[in-house]
Amino acid sequence: MTSTLRKLPRLNAPKLHKLSNGLTIVVEQMPVEAVNLSLWLNVGSAVESDAINGMAHFLEHMVFKGTERLASGEFERHIEERGAVTNAATSQDYTHYYINTAPQDFAKLAPLQIDVVLNASIPDEAFERERLVILEEIRRSEDNPRRRTFRRAMETAFAQLPYRRPVLGPESVISQLTPQQMRDFHAQWYQPQSITAVAVGNLPEEELIEIIAAGFDKTPQSPVPNPHYPLSPEGAPSSPIPELGFTEISRREFLDESLQQARLMMVWRVPGLNYLEQTYALDVLASILGHGKTSRLVQDLREERGLVTSISVSNMSNRLQGTFYISAKCAVENIQAVENAIAQHIRKLQTELVTEKEIARVRKRVSNRYIFGNETPSDRAGLYGFYQSLVGDLEPAFNYPAHIQALEATDLLLAANQYLCPEAYGVVVLKPS
Repeated sequence: MTSTLRKLPRLNAPKLHKLSNGLTIVVEQMPVEAVNLSLWLNVGSAVESDAINGMAHFLEHMVFKGTERLASGEFERHIEERGAVTNAATSQDYTHYYINTAPQDFAKLAPLQIDVVLNASIPDEAFERERLVILEEIRRSEDNPRRRTFRRAMETAFAQLPYRRPVLGPESVISQLTPQQMRDFHAQWYQPQSITAVAVGNLPEEELIEIIAAGFDKTPQSPVPNPHYPLSPEGAPSSPIPELGFTEISRREFLDESLQQARLMMVWRVPGLNYLEQTYALDVLASILGHGKTSRLVQDLREERGLVTSISVSNMSNRLQGTFYISAKCAVENIQAVENAIAQHIRKLQTELVTEKEIARVRKRVSNRYIFGNETPSDRAGLYGFYQSLVGDLEPAFNYPAHIQALEATDLLLAANQYLCPEAYGVVVLKPS
């Protein structure tokens, strides 16, 4: 089944194709002398139980350690010989593998990438060697003030949802994992029905589909139900219930000897990608508050009053639930003043309409970012893979600017009142010791 998606801007016209084994393929011919193949898997740290936290990321490393057809290192050798590029990433909601190749090399390299992802052999000796690499990565993460700060903020933002845990997992869990546990995890999750394969570049679309489909002809065993996180009929993880918003100010403070300045994080629980329509206004509010030198918090707290050296705002949309996240660096003596000022800015969003000038700035910024983010095959493959994999729909990849353009000041006022309470949020403070 192949369909050209309708009602798309001229900039994008991909084709969506589904195989009988459940694999979703998205392809688009683009007149740039490169092809990107991205494999998006509906598996990240959020599907893990506490007992195997970190498994998805560890597996991402082990995928490159060989298959029955390819010895360890052979895939990378083929990639490098042709001047191609490969990489991978694991998040809480997905794992993503990609290659960038010249069009004439795609038919040779794409099946190799599919082979390493689908048929990873996970040898015992390589597993033990890579475990040491993962443990070192965890230690480096613990030594990174920014990562430590973010981890504590997520532990505050979520009481139950798996987003409170680190993607890398804790040392105590990683040190106990076994190769067989990983093989079972791979057999369950690395299935065609959990994968979106996206190919964008200068080859005919039918050829892209044919090459990818042939690579998926040999697939691993059928999925095994996971008692901790059962598969839905479509192969996607079932969704725990989002947590209720804060009802009071939940405060945590830490001393951190590595810091020169204090860190202040304020978080609100907000809708995630499962409630996509409710995220757009929060994106705009984040931009108005903290994106660019003319944004409200940057202008007030850094430029005019000098209370912070930096401040940023993000509306982070995970699949199950998002966080509206404000982070600032400041002197210890300014912590309370900064928190009070941020709360006052939130209060203002709830009581006064945002100006048309501010909304126009955000609209222009979003339109430009959309255009700039569509220039290369890897840009487009990332856009298509993210939305098709996490939302199950490509339309939002093209309609995002239109949703932002359609928002009025009253919509932003309503969103601020519904999700951002100046008297109820999570706050984490880290002070130099």
